[in-house]
Amino acid sequence: MKIQEKFDLTGKVALITGASKGIGLAMATAMGQAGAKVVISSRKQEALDEVANKMRAEGIDVHPIAGIIGNSESMRKLVDEVISKYEAIDILVNNAAINPVFGPVLDTDEAAFDKIMQVNVKGPFELAKMVYPSMVSRGGGSIINISSIGGLTPEAMLGIYSVSKSALISLTKVMAKEWGQVGIRANVICPGLIKTKFSEALWSNEKILNSVMRKQPLNMLAEPEDVAGLALLLGSPAGAFCSGGVYTADGGYTI
Repeated sequence: MKIQEKFDLTGKVALITGASKGIGLAMATAMGQAGAKVVISSRKQEALDEVANKMRAEGIDVHPIAGIIGNSESMRKLVDEVISKYEAIDILVNNAAINPVFGPVLDTDEAAFDKIMQVNVKGPFELAKMVYPSMVSRGGGSIINISSIGGLTPEAMLGIYSVSKSALISLTKVMAKEWGQVGIRANVICPGLIKTKFSEALWSNEKILNSVMRKQPLNMLAEPEDVAGLALLLGSPAGAFCSGGVYTADGGYTI
């Protein structure tokens, strides 16, 4: 088999959360371009429909479904609709996340803590369990969780977000260890500072941006597409022996 063929996702079904923009959209587009049937999900159907139309114009088989990650009923409906339409889920990308707090841990109230953990940890945990039977029926699958370099080394002013992303890394390793015997691979990507709406408060702040660039060997502000290639590797046969891995896409920031 030629190496290009190992990145082919023809016949596969990929579900990507938080996919109406940013890294999620870039990963969904990459997988669709590689031949996968792509289901994109986020909170707002209108935003999903807009990007889905653009993806279809590129020849991508895409289906947009609004859903609330962290809400068990909403996630169950999401998975059921995907299986009803495509009969299976081969790739799950848990990308949806929130961070309503930018400030010290002492200023983070219990409600914010619970919400962050509900979406960033419990959501991926429940969604992965929901797609498990489908992946087993297909002889395996790939789960890709999107963490952060903050999950490796806590970032100041992003304390509880960092805690949630650290938990997601551990959850990924548990999935890889327990589910490998049925052919399910689980890996986690830890992006650094990427130019997205989600991280705009950081890269639009000249002081913060300069601080990052001083520590980052590659002197560039990455775009969402710079993470998408790594996700394609992990979701495709090219990454068939990759499981339990923690992969950074941070320009060398964590060296």
